[in-house]
Amino acid sequence: MKIKNEVMLITYADSLGHNLEDLTYLLDQYFSEVVGGIHLLPFFPSTGDRGFAPTNYDEVDSNFGNWSEIEELSQKYYLMFDFMINHISKESVYFQDFIMKHRNSQYKDMFIQISEFFPDNRPNQADIDLIYKRKDKAPFQKITFADGETTEVWNTFSEEQIDLDVTKTVTLDFIKNTIKNLALHGCSILRLDAFAYAIKKLDTNDFFVEPEIWGLLEIIRNEAKKYDMELLPEIHEHYSIQMKIADHDYYIYDFALPMIVLYSLYSGNSIRLKEWLDISPMKQFTTLDTHDGIGVVDAKDLLTDEELKYTSEELYKVGANVKKIYSSAHYNNLDIYQINSTYYSALGNDDSSYLLARAIQCFAPGIPQVYYVGMLAGENDIKLLEETKEGRNINRHYYTKDEVETEVERPVVKQLFSIFKFRNQSKAFDLEGAISVETLTDNEIKITRTNKEMTDTAILEANLDTKEFCIYDNGKKYLSNP
Repeated sequence: MKIKNEVMLITYADSLGHNLEDLTYLLDQYFSEVVGGIHLLPFFPSTGDRGFAPTNYDEVDSNFGNWSEIEELSQKYYLMFDFMINHISKESVYFQDFIMKHRNSQYKDMFIQISEFFPDNRPNQADIDLIYKRKDKAPFQKITFADGETTEVWNTFSEEQIDLDVTKTVTLDFIKNTIKNLALHGCSILRLDAFAYAIKKLDTNDFFVEPEIWGLLEIIRNEAKKYDMELLPEIHEHYSIQMKIADHDYYIYDFALPMIVLYSLYSGNSIRLKEWLDISPMKQFTTLDTHDGIGVVDAKDLLTDEELKYTSEELYKVGANVKKIYSSAHYNNLDIYQINSTYYSALGNDDSSYLLARAIQCFAPGIPQVYYVGMLAGENDIKLLEETKEGRNINRHYYTKDEVETEVERPVVKQLFSIFKFRNQSKAFDLEGAISVETLTDNEIKITRTNKEMTDTAILEANLDTKEFCIYDNGKKYLSNP
């Protein structure tokens, strides 16, 4: 199915109900007019990181369901799947074959052996310090082959996730076969998870290495085109990198919006929001929340260092049950530049603030993505957090079918659904259309969206201080709060 310019739900296969069968039921019952697409977070057999350490892409984890259920969803919604372009599970047949057969393995070139990557007497400390890392130590893991020999392989993330050498033919064949398989099962857009780490090059920081990263993306894009599939490269870093990707005509993420909206609602000031909306590209997916934390680094220089610090500190002050320790090593946090919280709780579980945040997201350039917890205005799950000691689980509540049926009756969720339905149905949000942003006062903002033909207009007028707002559909009031 072609991508539709309608709200995309982000969910795990077992987070709204227990499996794909439950998810399909709930979508049909409550969300069919609210969302047009689904980012189905990794549903493959996996050995860690909530699905992001896949053993293969040929199967659906039997705990979730099967391919036919996913294909059924693809008939009603455009689907996004994840492809972990940088790594694969330590337990995958590819890596296990390498362990067992060593030099005789047909997959030996898929992995990066440190002794072959670096010249003699390296890596030295300068080499290790140069690498853009997600952990305090060198991103290498010692392994022992069946023949008793040992080596170190590149390992950026958890111990379960072994990095791939994307420069080798065997890996490129694996990539091409995976793209074909996912396309045949209903994937409309492929999310390239952690792609910026995929190129390793001597004497670089091994992160978004140019020009090689563009060559890799072009290979993947050409393969995806065969199946009419779009790409969404995923990266959390300075917004200028997103702009570079947009300049190459890829969809991008607006990961800067979450912090900018929080700053705007905490401070009541409209200036930074206007500045960002004025330069944001249309070919993007907007976010306020995802399966990870709220990114701080993404908004650097769009907010000053002082404004970023203010926003972070206000989040801990205003946010409901948001504590600094939840985003620390005590709760297995890998990324010091993310804050773990649901977006609703980051706004103090305040309905008016939350509804305005979502209204701003719907009027921003791009297609809105809404995480399943955010779709139900969910609060921080402290119980799951403490049970697992995993910081990101504060925003990964498991909803039963009964819980969903209760949550959709809350007034805030009903109003939220009204905003999303309007976003889906209005022709004003044409991605080839225009956006105009005015700051009426320091606290007030007016966002106007007009379609390419200039026949339909939608307007959001909002006071960021009082949180009052009104949405107009072709001059008529559609919704206001309060």
